Amino acid sequence: MKRIDGRRPDQLRPVEIIPHVNQFAEGSCLIRCGNTQVFCTASVEDRVPPHVAEGCGWVTAEYSMLPRANRERSKRDIAKLKLSPRSAEIQRLIGRSLRAVVDMEALGERTITVDCDVLQGDGGTRTASVTGGFVALALACRKLVLQGTLEKLPLKSFVAAVSAGIVGEEPLLDLCYEEDSTAQVDLNCVMDGEGRLIEIQGTGEGRPFTVEEQRRLVDLCAGGIRELQQLQRDIVGDLT
Repeated sequence: MKRIDGRRPDQLRPVEIIPHVNQFAEGSCLIRCGNTQVFCTASVEDRVPPHVAEGCGWVTAEYSMLPRANRERSKRDIAKLKLSPRSAEIQRLIGRSLRAVVDMEALGERTITVDCDVLQGDGGTRTASVTGGFVALALACRKLVLQGTLEKLPLKSFVAAVSAGIVGEEPLLDLCYEEDSTAQVDLNCVMDGEGRLIEIQGTGEGRPFTVEEQRRLVDLCAGGIRELQQLQRDIVGDLT
């Protein structure tokens, strides 16, 4: 099938990651994946939640969409006095994904909060948030090293995410909104820098899907994630 933007089935949308877009946050970037844009900041605090073990740090995330990030205006979460279920689920995914590659003992007793605010949504906002959120996190950690606060980067690997799906019975990488809204199967995949899985979220939107189809979608994601992690490396450098 011909994709709406003319891409190959295994091709990412155009991706741009612009670092240092906030002068106050320890780490920040703007990530653009096609028409999706997410503003990511990483903030460091010298304290940890009560549940964290002594001598260890913590990484958490918050996610939100601006009212006109989508085709119709949505109410701010603050207007409803609580986070929407979708935003809560997504920010937990971002937090889990980032914590999977952080050495909490090396981070020490401090918390890094990664805020991901969607400026414009056209599919893949959660995966863009993971990818951009890692860049903001890594830049914040590198600043701590440069300041002498940390001896080394507390990062064990890179982490990035992308979506894939089955649209018109064809597996496609990195769905835009029009593709995602008609997908029979939708899958989000998070991987580290060694190609190991951190999380898979797969849903049969229009029909069930087979293990073989899941493998095909994961393979598509793996190729896209390798490209995204190269963009991350170009910005944050090696982690050693």
